[in-house]
Amino acid sequence: MKPYYEGWYMKQQQGDDVLAVIPGRATDNAFIQVITPQGARYLSYPLAAFRQEERRGEGMVMYVGRNRFSPRGMDVDVHEGGVDLVGRLRYRSLTPLRSDIMGPFAMLPMETKHTVFSMRHRVNGELVLNGETHRFDDGVGYMEGDRGHSFPAGYTWVQSGEFDNGASVMIAVARIPIGPVRFIGCIAVVNLDGCEYRLATYRGVRILHATSSLVELAQGDLRLRVDILGEGGHQLQAPNQGAMQRVIRESPSVPAHFHFERRGRTLLDARSPHTSYEYVPE
Repeated sequence: MKPYYEGWYMKQQQGDDVLAVIPGRATDNAFIQVITPQGARYLSYPLAAFRQEERRGEGMVMYVGRNRFSPRGMDVDVHEGGVDLVGRLRYRSLTPLRSDIMGPFAMLPMETKHTVFSMRHRVNGELVLNGETHRFDDGVGYMEGDRGHSFPAGYTWVQSGEFDNGASVMIAVARIPIGPVRFIGCIAVVNLDGCEYRLATYRGVRILHATSSLVELAQGDLRLRVDILGEGGHQLQAPNQGAMQRVIRESPSVPAHFHFERRGRTLLDARSPHTSYEYVPE
């Protein structure tokens, strides 16, 4: 069997309440990961428990056991590995990108490919995790996906939609191998006031800094800087040649400061207390 994995990252928050769920499959098993600021758990299922289908009005729907996930929300009934997660969430007012975030790289053989389902949306419903209720009443959501066979050897990933003006930001900087070629690639989006600002390798972005505490990008008249003001994180399972055997660290809730400007004019200058963040040194 050819090495393959696919996973969706589905994050919701309201105030200090942050919860992310990652359903997916690897070469030999299906899985659900659950992440909160307090910890993360990985739940393994038989590969036969996984299936996908296209549904009118919803797009692709993913099933892992009795659990159902789509860009319109989730219905979960998990009782595995010491984790009880039950409830329903509904997503509305999704903000998809105008086109594939991978751009022309979508046509190339890459170890992983990225999809952004929604930069920001409203979340309603509740999930009960081990007896604790997480209630979302017009909460803020974000959803993305990855597929391929392996995560990059080294990368930085930052995401936040916690801004008073309704902005949302996603950045990924990674070491990319394509055949014998190795390079540092970047995809990033700032969604603000109904406008999508995209910074990417295929658009000539310059990566000025990409460290554990700072990401700074420049492209034409656009400048984006994120200062990571916290550290730590929880262990997550990540794919390596199709098997979820690699361990990385993620925090769904670190403070960070975002500054974005165009033509020297500041469009976003704000602190986000609950930024999702992964830094994986090569």
